Amino acid sequence: MSHSEERNEVRSNEKPVRAAVVGVGHLGRIHARILAALPAVELVGVVDPIEANRREVAAAHQTRSFADHRELVGQIDAAVIATPTRFHAQVARDLLTVGIHLLVEKPLAASSVEAAEMVESARRRGVVLQVGHVERFNPALMAATPHLREPKYIEAVRRSGFSFRSTDIGVVLDLMVHDLDLILSLVRSPIRQVDALGVALFGRHEDLVNARLTFANGCVATLSASRASHEAARTMQVWTRRGYAAVDFAARTATVVRPSEAIARHELDIERLSVAERSELKDHLLAEHLPVEQLVVPPGDPLTAELTDFVTAVRTGRAPRVSGQQGLDAIRAAELVLAQVETHSWDGTPGGPVGPRPAAAPQIIRGPHWNWKTAPAPIHRREAG
Repeated sequence: MSHSEERNEVRSNEKPVRAAVVGVGHLGRIHARILAALPAVELVGVVDPIEANRREVAAAHQTRSFADHRELVGQIDAAVIATPTRFHAQVARDLLTVGIHLLVEKPLAASSVEAAEMVESARRRGVVLQVGHVERFNPALMAATPHLREPKYIEAVRRSGFSFRSTDIGVVLDLMVHDLDLILSLVRSPIRQVDALGVALFGRHEDLVNARLTFANGCVATLSASRASHEAARTMQVWTRRGYAAVDFAARTATVVRPSEAIARHELDIERLSVAERSELKDHLLAEHLPVEQLVVPPGDPLTAELTDFVTAVRTGRAPRVSGQQGLDAIRAAELVLAQVETHSWDGTPGGPVGPRPAAAPQIIRGPHWNWKTAPAPIHRREAG
C-alpha cells in the first residue's frame, strides 16, 4: 500500500486517533508538529517534566500540556515516546498495560531485556508497538530497495558532530543502531561473528565505533559510526550478485551499477587483451561495462511517512513497517557490538588495555588551588640521598 493510499484509508474513517507526545525535546517537538497536522489525528496533549517546554509546544499546537504521562490514561489511544532512552521502558510499561498503542523512538530501550519486556507486553494486549527507525522510510532507500536483494557485502557509514542529545547512550545505540536495523532487514540471516572496537572521547560512553558482522548466509557488513566528526555522513553501499547500489540518506539520492552482459558472462578478460585493445578500452571501460544509473527518488519526509504508518497501523490493526520485535533485534545486534567494544584488546597482549578507553588517564600534577580559604597542610620534603 502506498503512502497516498494509506492517507486516503485513514481519512475514510471519521473518528480521529487520540494521540500524545511524551517528551518534547528536539525530536519530540517535530513529532508534535507533524501529528498536529495529520488529518486523522487529534493531538490531545504533550508531556514533559520541564514546564516551559511543554507549555511552549502545547501553545504552538493548540493542545494541552501535562507533567506526567499517566495523566493521559483514558484520554488517548496512542502515544509517541521521545524521552531519553533510559526512560523508554518505564513510560512504555505504564502505557502498554492500559492498552495504548506506542511509537517509541529508537533505540526501543536501553537494553534487550527491557525491549523484550515491551514487545511481550504489547503482544499480550494486542496493541501496536512501533520503533522509530526512521531511515526505513527514507525515499532514497525505498527507491533503491529493488536493487538490494540478497546482499553479499554492505558498507555503512554514519558520522555527525556531537549534538549533546542522547548523552545517556553511546554512538552504537544512538547512531549505529539505524544501520544495524537496516542491515538486518536486508540480510535476514543470523549473525555468526562480530568484531568491533571503539573509543570514548566525551564521557563514559563510546563515541566512535567500527564493527564487522558476518552472517550465516555468508554476507559481511562493515559499519562505522562517529559522533565526533567534523563532516556529517549517512551512506550505505550494498553489493549483490547482480550489481552494486549506493544510498545517501542525507542527500536522499540513490545510484546503482549493473555489470554489462560481457562481465556477467565472464567474457571480458583484461589479461588477454592486446596492447591496442587495452588502450582503446581504457577510457570507457567503466562507462561501458559498469554504467552508473541515478535512480529517481520521489520527494517525501521520512518522519511524516513513519507517523502516517503508525496511525494507519493503529486504525487498521496491521503490523507497522518497523515492529517492536525488529527494534529488539537491532538492540540485540547492538549489544553484540558493544560486548566486543568492551573487550577489545588494544595491544593484543594479556593484561593490556581493553575497552573504549585504551589508555588510563594521565597522571597530571595539579596546579595551585587558588580558591582554598585556608592554607594547605605543609609539605614535608626529603632531600635525595
